[in-house]
Amino acid sequence: MRILVTGAKGFVGRNLVAQLRNIAEGRNRSYGEINISEVYEYDIDSSAEELDTYCRQADFVFNLAGVNRPQSSDEFMAGNYGFASTLLDTLKKYDNRAPIMLSSSIQASLIGRYAEGEYGKSKRAGEELFFEYGAKYNVKVLVYRFPNLFGKWCRPNYNSVVATFCHNIAHDLPITVNDPTTELELLYIDDLVDEMVAAIKGEEHHAEYDGLKPVATAEGRYCYVPTTHRVTLQEIVERLESFRRQSETLLIPDIEEGSFAKKLYSTYLSYLPKERVSFPLKMNIDARGSFTELLRTKGCGQVSVNISKPGIVKGEHWHNSKWEMFIVVSGHGLIEMRRIGSDEILRFEVSGEKIEVVQMLPGYTHNIINLSDSEDLVTVMWANESFDAAHPDTYFEKVDNR
Repeated sequence: MRILVTGAKGFVGRNLVAQLRNIAEGRNRSYGEINISEVYEYDIDSSAEELDTYCRQADFVFNLAGVNRPQSSDEFMAGNYGFASTLLDTLKKYDNRAPIMLSSSIQASLIGRYAEGEYGKSKRAGEELFFEYGAKYNVKVLVYRFPNLFGKWCRPNYNSVVATFCHNIAHDLPITVNDPTTELELLYIDDLVDEMVAAIKGEEHHAEYDGLKPVATAEGRYCYVPTTHRVTLQEIVERLESFRRQSETLLIPDIEEGSFAKKLYSTYLSYLPKERVSFPLKMNIDARGSFTELLRTKGCGQVSVNISKPGIVKGEHWHNSKWEMFIVVSGHGLIEMRRIGSDEILRFEVSGEKIEVVQMLPGYTHNIINLSDSEDLVTVMWANESFDAAHPDTYFEKVDNR
């Protein structure tokens, strides 16, 4: 299959082309069997001859080209409706009846605050042009009205408030929020791309519109992406501010699978400047080695790394409710545990040559001993709760009292 993507250098185009190439080159098989032999990239700097060739050979067309922020409102119609006409005329020239997708906007509804917008009018005109083309030439036409989009590679200070907020907060620049209660419907770029790949397979989602809301129906005139998120500007800003503080708090945000928070966090990270990609951690260093907290979570504890010098014993304490997992990743050591009130000692020899988890049980005093006389012992430690100095739940008692 040969696929043409117009507007290939835009936000949606770049993400779609990257995934199509992953599929074509066998790097992504999660969509099942899709045989993509060519991905034709057309953009504003491409030639008419290239468009001619692509329209002659394409087996599926994604029309993502359009104008969002022209110098004059007249350019909306020329850039959106005008190019759509050129594209369809070129396909007709070669009697190419490949399925074609149109990237439209919810603003094409021309209702409410969108009633008089020139951008929406140009998008509506493009929609009708595509529907007429599909009916007249018996071509499968897929018209998508996208809400607000966000994700990696989206241009800040252009047409996405999420991109602007991510960029500015990541760069410690000011943002402006006129009404924090304003609610947006947001569509994540990966969800959009998944739908575009589904469309190639003939598995697109159809709908009719009830005002601005798509209503799923198999015979719907329009297509839509079923996964979107409704959030307020205040929620977006609060989450982004917490992400910005992560280098200080070490707190990993709540990133439940499929959640808006997870998608926003991925988006935010893509805007980090070089100087914020890495950040130092506080190493607690003494003659025995070091202990460094790596990250914290709200409900799943914390992760740290412990380095013990040769011959050093660390630990010798127990917990009432806290439990831990020790994972030696380098060196050779011994972990000992003894239940409080008992003389029986459990011993586990550990090594970076055979990585395994040893659980520190509540009510058991425990230690970790570096058995090497020349090599550091490096242990990744997970605790089920983040350390609270006011309630440490840690009590000194040697494992071996002999």
